[in-house]
Amino acid sequence: MERAIERERLPVTLHAYRVLTRAAAPLVGALAARRLKRGKEDPERVLERRGQTSVVRPLGPLVWIHGASVGEIAAVVPLVERIASKDFNVLVTSGTVGSAHVAVQRLPSRAIHQFVPWDSPRFISRFLAHWAPDLGLFVESDLWPNLILMSSDRRIPLILVNGRLSERSFRRWRYALATIGAMLGRFDLCLAQSAADASRYRELGAPRIGTTGNLKLDVPEPPAEPRNLAALRSAIGDRTTFAAASTHPGEETALIETHRRLRHGFPRLLTIVAPRHPDRGGAIVEIAIGNGLSASLRSQSRLPREADDIFVVDTLGELGLVYRVAPIVFVGGSLASHGGQNPVEPIKLGAAIVHGPNVWNFAEIYSALDAAHGAEQVADAGRLAVRVAAWLRNPAERNAVAAAARETVASLGGALDRTLAALDPYLMQIRIEHSHA
Repeated sequence: MERAIERERLPVTLHAYRVLTRAAAPLVGALAARRLKRGKEDPERVLERRGQTSVVRPLGPLVWIHGASVGEIAAVVPLVERIASKDFNVLVTSGTVGSAHVAVQRLPSRAIHQFVPWDSPRFISRFLAHWAPDLGLFVESDLWPNLILMSSDRRIPLILVNGRLSERSFRRWRYALATIGAMLGRFDLCLAQSAADASRYRELGAPRIGTTGNLKLDVPEPPAEPRNLAALRSAIGDRTTFAAASTHPGEETALIETHRRLRHGFPRLLTIVAPRHPDRGGAIVEIAIGNGLSASLRSQSRLPREADDIFVVDTLGELGLVYRVAPIVFVGGSLASHGGQNPVEPIKLGAAIVHGPNVWNFAEIYSALDAAHGAEQVADAGRLAVRVAAWLRNPAERNAVAAAARETVASLGGALDRTLAALDPYLMQIRIEHSHA
């Protein structure tokens, strides 16, 4: 009866969303075909998007962790490891092929990865009936209405971890307070990255809020397969190397212009570009060739050739290689109006970081880095070329920047321990319930 009353109190927007997504379920075949053609789905696992799986639910308590994409899944790997070490089974869901690859690479053996179902009541019901999780942890801001509401209706405790809400998203949600309030109200606890995030969640209707810091500051170094690393280092030899990681459309043009400016002072310069979406690799090569540069793709089983100016790493899970061979890394999404990507992984591998002005997704981290002279902000290709050239010519200055960055990241860490402390009462309750079952 209580849950029925709660459902009646849902705002019209969420009622309409549920009706529309239920009616649209027959159309997912066409959607799946289109996404498969574009490489956006794994053809061997597409049924998971309908809530179907051949994986058996393990016996005992099961903690479910959901994150949208690569960054969120990489951020929760240490959390998954710690929860699994407490003798809990862990189900991790995400929505992209890249994140699935990260999950296979980095998650502990006790964890299971599945693609999150499309947000249709039919698929969500099938998913929840099979997995029957004891606790649901949603990472950052990937809030799907049916997934949240139907999990809550099954009395699965829900917790938002590493919660982040940009000022831009906050302003948008203020026009739909009833909708976001109804979803946030289903969470037992919201663990925000910062005091500013906590304040925004509170204003939007989250009932219980804590501030734990950013889990992305506690991520481990990304892995690199030793043979591949040795081969890449051998191919590069003593060439001057600069890298750009997680780049977005438009940024590669600036990077190619940067290379053109730098090559007069560094004639054997190699610029490595790892786009955020690897399927754009071919287009980047075309841009480079159109600008009179030689370029090749990692996906064609190639190592950089002596003649290559640009080497495009259009493969999944190989940023660990890139960060280990480049002393300077431009972190993408920051010249483009995307909000920036996470700089922590290259910092932990000793790179000096340069970035554009658009870093609101990681505003606290970049602000601290810039203030400590642990990173440098640039506005365009010209300033990027000047900064990279200065650091290439002055290894001592570059190393000082990298050291300041590592110290800054270390000082901002601790979110993992604070998050686990907040989760402990829920984990204890699950253990008690299963011991009496």
